[in-house]
Amino acid sequence: MSRNSFRTSTGRSVTAVTADEMRDVDRDAVEDVGLQLLQMMENAGRILAWHVRDVRESDVVVVAGNGGNGGGGLTCARHLANRDVPVRVVLDRPSEELSGAAAHQYHILDEMGVSVTSGVESLADVAERTTIVDALIGYGLSGDVRPPADAYIDRMNGLSGPTVSLDVPSGIDATSGEPLGEAVSPARTVTLALPKTGLDALAGKLYLADISIPRTVYERLGIEYEPPFGDDDWIRLEQ
Repeated sequence: MSRNSFRTSTGRSVTAVTADEMRDVDRDAVEDVGLQLLQMMENAGRILAWHVRDVRESDVVVVAGNGGNGGGGLTCARHLANRDVPVRVVLDRPSEELSGAAAHQYHILDEMGVSVTSGVESLADVAERTTIVDALIGYGLSGDVRPPADAYIDRMNGLSGPTVSLDVPSGIDATSGEPLGEAVSPARTVTLALPKTGLDALAGKLYLADISIPRTVYERLGIEYEPPFGDDDWIRLEQ
């Protein structure tokens, strides 16, 4: 069951949004307010990298798709590499098929010499304690998970190390919480800006990351919002 708000560990209520409402938030932030996608992505990737470092025991593999979610995963890989964390990236498509912000982030990793491969077979040799970053699909999923994403999800779920999902576990309907075929079961999810209504019955711990969307965006869209972060860049949400 989905719900319209979550609570922080201190009891503060945080409004939850549907996938459509989150699209409106992103659109208003970029097109009207002037916040750049790369700015929000940088915050998301940096915070995600902190959470990956918090749970990791060994190497890290980032599984990334195209679009904003994949771009956030690629940004996370850069922040991990900058801190000498052994990290590599597995894309769900050849790198030349990436577009927009994801292509931009890939170019940086390529210049850094970070290993980036594609194909689910690249996950065949993942070691037992490897931490997986799920940046495959995100909140924009509509309809059942299609190939090849289903094969990546199945492989991620078959690995023994912890998985950290960005925004919404891949394969989960962000609005309803229903699995749309294969779905990732993470140890931790770092959702962005506002929690999504479908994260109610999520497996693992849930955190909310501040990606710098200003209050005026929510006010314009009629979304009830009181900044929940205080002095922190992320907070734990009760489930």
